[in-house]
Order: sequence, then structure tokens, then C-alpha cells
Amino acid sequence: TALLNTLPKDEDTRGIFLTLNLVKELDAFPKVPESYVETTASGGTVSLIAFSVMALLTTLEFFVYRDTWMKYEYEVDKDFSSKLRINIDITVAMKCQHVGADILDLAETMITSNGLQYEPVIFDLSPQQRLWHRTLLLIQNRLREEHALQEVLYKTVLKGGPTALPPREDASLEPLNACRIHGHVYVNKVAGNFHITVGKPIHHPRGHAHIAAFVTHETYNFSHRIDHLSFGEEIPGIINPLDGTEKITNNNNQMFQYFITVVPTRLHTYKISADTHQFAVTERERVINHAAGSHGVSGIFVKYDTSSLMVTVREQHMPLWQFLVRLCGIIGGIFSTTGMLHGFVGFCFDVVCCRFKLGAYRPREVSPARCVKTDCQLPASVNPAHLSRRNESLHGQFDIN
Repeated sequence: TALLNTLPKDEDTRGIFLTLNLVKELDAFPKVPESYVETTASGGTVSLIAFSVMALLTTLEFFVYRDTWMKYEYEVDKDFSSKLRINIDITVAMKCQHVGADILDLAETMITSNGLQYEPVIFDLSPQQRLWHRTLLLIQNRLREEHALQEVLYKTVLKGGPTALPPREDASLEPLNACRIHGHVYVNKVAGNFHITVGKPIHHPRGHAHIAAFVTHETYNFSHRIDHLSFGEEIPGIINPLDGTEKITNNNNQMFQYFITVVPTRLHTYKISADTHQFAVTERERVINHAAGSHGVSGIFVKYDTSSLMVTVREQHMPLWQFLVRLCGIIGGIFSTTGMLHGFVGFCFDVVCCRFKLGAYRPREVSPARCVKTDCQLPASVNPAHLSRRNESLHGQFDIN
């Protein structure tokens, strides 16, 4: 009744007042007056340690939140009508008029190689080019050992420069004894054979041939260097398995074979979206010797086949709500855990001190002689005669009342 009498007369104000009282009753965080709170040095030390750990873990969690990872999804490739682009940059240690490159697919279809260019160059690299080549080989070795580096390349594709061989820094007087075959061609998405051999290719309805009648056998030299070989859209910064491959031979009848399995790949990152292709390769080389039963044709043969599966690579980021949940778990968990540990350590300390009467549990001693010397007065409830009869200290606490 007294509460109702104190309510305002206005209906709206009364409703607000009742609502505020109801909200106060639901308060899960009651306020404790500061006069009831006791602070200790041990509690302050534990609090500092807890705050430091919170700050450290929060910083580390923020870096985790900023980081991204790649998610791989697999599905059947249903696109059979589109063309497959092959990007080629190969240097062969023969003159351009002596070699020819073309592509023959599984259906015996001759693919025109008009997109390829033949450029006379020097096969030996300059010091700057050799340094670039060694760096590329070092990266390739790390990629073979640690496959997770491929994700780093995916996430930094636009930051990386083109993987093409840099031009020579000076004009050399050496003869142009090699041929650089570079460019791109479009082929059907079926198995095929890209090869570089002696003579220029010719087109005729009954087969496939190279004219090599005017090339002497002593000029055969298929030492080569693959500066770049990729499938699909060419992305700067991506390093492919055969980039930087260098093969040197002293035999005129050497045959180099590369068996490639191409996997269509769709790359979606926060910086780029592209349709490219990954591939795995197996290398083989042998000497052509018909007398020993090793038949074939000298040259460089890249036999490729497309996979029926397509891989979608997406760069993902931790959601903001998940970051906030993990952050609350870190702060609340450390706060609760340190509080329990501090209480448990205090309890153990009190038990040990109580058992051995240490610290606050040590009995206090009162010396009568000291009281006389310092002119202190004894409580009224204490009998001086009793103190004189005892030569040991009194234990306990006196009631001054």
C-alpha cells in the first residue's frame, strides 16, 4: 500500500515507474558497495597477469580473424564444348629453321599453331637471367616439399610479377644458336600431344609429318628450357610445375616426354576470379636406338589429358560473429579461470598457515614489561596479579570493554 501511494498519479509515468522496478528486479549484475570490497596484493597481481594474457590472446585472435584460408570444392566438369588454352614459352637449343611445333589431339585432328612465335635467341643465360632461374628452381623445390605454399600463391596472385624469363640486360655478340617458341594456342578439351621435333610440320589428309630432309643429324640437339607452361587463363604470379625446367643432353637422339594430367580450376579470391587449370606431370627421357629396341622420334613431347573433375578454390574469411564469440570466450574463460585459481591457491595457503600457525594465524604475544616501559595501559578486564604470576606471554585477544 505504501508503494502504491508513492506512485505518480499520471498513468504513463506510473507505467514507466513500474517497468523500471521490474527491470531492476531482473538485474543479473548486482552492484556491490565499495565498502564491502576488499582488495589484496595477491588479487591485484593475478588481475594484472589475467589482463596481460587477455590482451595477448586477443591480439593473436585478431590476426587469426584477419587471415584467410582456401576452401576446395569438387564437382564434375560439364563444359565439354569450350576450348582449352595452352600457354607456351620453351627455348630449344636448335635454330628456328630446323625445328617445328604443333599439336595433335586424340581424334587425330591437327591443331593449327598460328599463335606460336619462333624467336632466335641465345640458349645460355646471362648472369641476371641465371639468378632469376635459380630463384625459380628454389621456389619449385619448396612447393614440392610444402604443398601449403600453393595457397599463399593463390592469395597473392596480383602481388607477384610475371613468371616469364626477364630479357637480357646487355646485347651479346654470341651467335643466336637457339629458338624460343612462345605464345598460346586453343585446343579441344580432349587428350592431345604437343611436340617439338625436327622439321616444319605439314598438313595433309592422310597423316601428320615434319619435313626434316634438309637438317643434318649432327645438328640435332633437344636441350631445352621451359620458362613457362600453363593451361587456361594465364595469371601473373602463379608458378606452374614445369616452370624453370631445364634439360641438357649431349646425345643427338634424345627424346623427352612429359605426361600431364590437367584439372580445370576456378579460382575465386578477394583479389581475382579466373578460370585456370592445375596439372600434375610425370617426366621421362630416353635415347632413341632402333638397334636396341628403343624406337621413337627425337624431340620434346608434351602429352596432356584433361580430368573429368573440376576444382573450385574459394578464399574464405572468418565471420565477424564467430570472431566476437571466440573473443568473449577468451575474456570470460580467462577471467573465470584465474578467479578460481586465485581462490584455490588462497584456500590452500590458509590451510597451510592454519596448520603451522603462520602469518595471520600466529598467536600474538603481549609482554607486561614492554607495557610498563612504554607506559601503556592494560585493559580493565585483565588482572595484573595474574600477569605477574605468569612469566610467559599472554595469548589471545583481550576485550577492552
